[in-house]
Amino acid sequence: MPVILVVDDEPLQRDILKTILDSEGYETHTASSGKEALNIAANIRPDVILTDLRMEGMDGIELLDAIPKKPFEPSIIIITAHGTISSAVEAVKKGAFDYLAKPLNKDTLLLNVRRAVERATLLKENIQLQKELFKKFNMEGIIGKSLKMQRAIEIIRKVAPSTVTVLINGESGTGKELVARAIHYNSLRRTKPFTAINCSAIPDNLFESELFGYEAGAFTGAVTRKEGLFKITDGGTLFLDEIGDLSLPMQSKLLRVLQDKEIRRVGGKEAIKVDVRIITATNKELEKELSEGKFRDDLYYRLKVVNIELPPLRERAEDIPELAGFFLNKYNREFGRRIKAIDPAALKLLSEYHWPGNIRQLETVIERAILMNEKDTVTASDIKNELWSGQLKTSFNFDIPDEGMDFENLEKELIKKALAKANGVAAKAAKLLGMSYKTFLYRLEKFHLNGHAIKKRE
Repeated sequence: MPVILVVDDEPLQRDILKTILDSEGYETHTASSGKEALNIAANIRPDVILTDLRMEGMDGIELLDAIPKKPFEPSIIIITAHGTISSAVEAVKKGAFDYLAKPLNKDTLLLNVRRAVERATLLKENIQLQKELFKKFNMEGIIGKSLKMQRAIEIIRKVAPSTVTVLINGESGTGKELVARAIHYNSLRRTKPFTAINCSAIPDNLFESELFGYEAGAFTGAVTRKEGLFKITDGGTLFLDEIGDLSLPMQSKLLRVLQDKEIRRVGGKEAIKVDVRIITATNKELEKELSEGKFRDDLYYRLKVVNIELPPLRERAEDIPELAGFFLNKYNREFGRRIKAIDPAALKLLSEYHWPGNIRQLETVIERAILMNEKDTVTASDIKNELWSGQLKTSFNFDIPDEGMDFENLEKELIKKALAKANGVAAKAAKLLGMSYKTFLYRLEKFHLNGHAIKKRE
């Protein structure tokens, strides 16, 4: 129930307002002075304060200044006589929600109170959402006791409070966006927008207008002005995922924004100042892209002020039990299940698997195991079913030789065999190996297998 505080040094006016508001279902409290209002507000934390402008002692504007703005800021409506409307307007400029002129109209009063309650509710929800996001993306939310992850977390802690650009490297599914969000929500920009965009998902001819916006008439179909992501994210953080896929012309335009801190809408002439922190991520080796002329070196060094390397899951197997437990709890809540544990044999299987899809694949396996499970424990057979049912149907039966083996060569041969079995269809080969389509294409490029007779889709 919304809480209203009525402040007026005239008893009759207080009583009338309380009667009207009580009849509408509000919890209404009254105070006869600004000083009394401060004491009451500290206890009841009102959503809306209705206060007379002119009162003995502390007047309405002084009360406006004195009301605590934390943890929740109430909406304050100033009630004024016709002769003091100019003062009420000044109060609105100082932060009052609105003002009402005497004599009060009941319908106008209730409409303004309803709007003020909506505003106060939205503010509360926004503050609560910010708290939840901060809790979700704080450092403790990044799971990893392995040495490589601890190094990454330490860099995140150091870089988050600054405004420097950050480049995150890692295979698909290693949690690059999670790290970007952690940096944002542990920075001074945490209350401002965080915007993520995948550079490979938007055609190049649309990317400029997506980032910078456009003016009406800039091109066919541009009937109104549209703000771009830089303007929308002003004061916050823009996360550019798969930055290695950005075309050279767009790289040049992004570099100019980083240098000048301003943008121009497509079709516009006005330079617009923006304050946006840039975090980028890629699963490509950008140094190789530099040497091949596919990525600008001046942009690269501007983006890589700080570099964070996220290891693939196969290189941090000691983190798998904790990650699996996290996903177990997550999907128990989501599906309303009460699965108590993942047994040791199942954890051993999870820890020994090579996880081509990294954390994202692990999450999917645990999600399906919980969804399909009718027991109170995830067993090894559950994990085998999820790993080998439609994902990795291997029947290898060999020992690793004493002299060791070259894992990358083995992986390369597996990819060749999968392509052969899939008649050269990359999407089918990816499915046979339990990889995402994008990860499979990355490995084709990594092992220089693009020259094979490959059909991306049937």
